[in-house]
Amino acid sequence: MLRISLIIAIVASLAAAGLNFYQVRQVMLDTMNDRDAERSAKEQALTELSQTKSTLAKTEEELGTTKTKLASTESELKSKSAALASKEQEAAQLSAQLAQTKNERDTAHQKLTQWELLRLSPEQVKAVIAELKTTKEERDAVQGENKLLSKKNQQLENKLASLLNPEEAVALPEGLKGNIIAVDPKYDFVVLDIGEEKGVLERGEMLVNRNGKLVGKIRIAAVLPGQSIANVLPEWKRDDVIEGDQVLY
Repeated sequence: MLRISLIIAIVASLAAAGLNFYQVRQVMLDTMNDRDAERSAKEQALTELSQTKSTLAKTEEELGTTKTKLASTESELKSKSAALASKEQEAAQLSAQLAQTKNERDTAHQKLTQWELLRLSPEQVKAVIAELKTTKEERDAVQGENKLLSKKNQQLENKLASLLNPEEAVALPEGLKGNIIAVDPKYDFVVLDIGEEKGVLERGEMLVNRNGKLVGKIRIAAVLPGQSIANVLPEWKRDDVIEGDQVLY
């Protein structure tokens, strides 16, 4: 009986050992399968990562190419825009010139029609134009002589008045204005920037103004084409006359 029990114990022990071996083997097999699967997953992940890096590098290269093309396109667009603006400006100038040319043509046609209504030949028209030019030149010459004679007459009248009444002031052009450009305080005379061309006459009297205030009064002593010399009247002097003061009539 004891022997049978021992045999049964040994058999049970062997069975348990076999069962444990089977379980260990199964665990080892499962572990190896998991390892292989993990390795395969890692290899696949590395492959996908390599492919992703390759795709990323290609994408970056394409992006760089695209940026270069975009910069070139923008530069070309700016150049074409500038050229277009230049062409538009030229077109505007040409349009203005065309409008001016049409206007001149219409004016010339209108004048030609007017001459045609007078039934004059081109030679007669040229003769009339030349005659009008000559007449205008003669008129301008006469007007110049009249102005000169009028000025001389006024000067003579002024001298005559000075002989008859030396103390009487001479009338000057209304609204006459000027400025004092030089002062001699020792002899109390000034130089003005207006003269015969503006109608200044000897013995004419003008007020001296500074910032809206009356400074004094002057009397013209000598007249030049573009300047004149005047004496400061002591009885009108309220302050020292200085360069830059304005003279009024």
